[in-house]
Amino acid sequence: MILPIYIYGQPVLRKVAADITPDYPDLKQFVADMFDTLASSEGIGLAAPQVGKSIRVVVIDLDVLSEDMPEYKGFRKVFINPHILELDNSHKETMEEGCLSLPGLHENVTRATRIHVHYVDEDFQEHDEWVEGYLARVMQHEFDHLDGKMYVDHISAFRKQMIKSKLRALMQGRYSCSYRTKALRK
Repeated sequence: MILPIYIYGQPVLRKVAADITPDYPDLKQFVADMFDTLASSEGIGLAAPQVGKSIRVVVIDLDVLSEDMPEYKGFRKVFINPHILELDNSHKETMEEGCLSLPGLHENVTRATRIHVHYVDEDFQEHDEWVEGYLARVMQHEFDHLDGKMYVDHISAFRKQMIKSKLRALMQGRYSCSYRTKALRK
């Protein structure tokens, strides 16, 4: 089932999400619904708060980038209870980011290119690993959602002031996009 994506201004996007246990109700179906929602919105990552659930679940599908980034061929994963343990700030990179919860906006964001993460997979097997490159960026972006943060929190005060009217328009339901959404007011 395709779920509506919550738009900037929705309170759930600013809450710290809770870890879940293996007995979370209908988890497998929820993960399948998240992947369906991600595919229908043509995104590469989606966090549970973006579909209205304040739980620590993220789906990432980088297979769509495999023509330009062959290392991500077949990459489609769920991350449950993920936490970033450490950012390797010795090398950072600035790239343009967008977000399904901020349709029509794109801003340059500087992030670490290597991170240490801990998470469990769909079978609740633990993983503790260092991740590099583009996947590290996507994970930081999505895991931020689980901590009540969004990529616009990482831009300069000047840039944020420049897009203030666009953010207000999103909160007021004044935007257009091709996927199902749930705005604060519409």
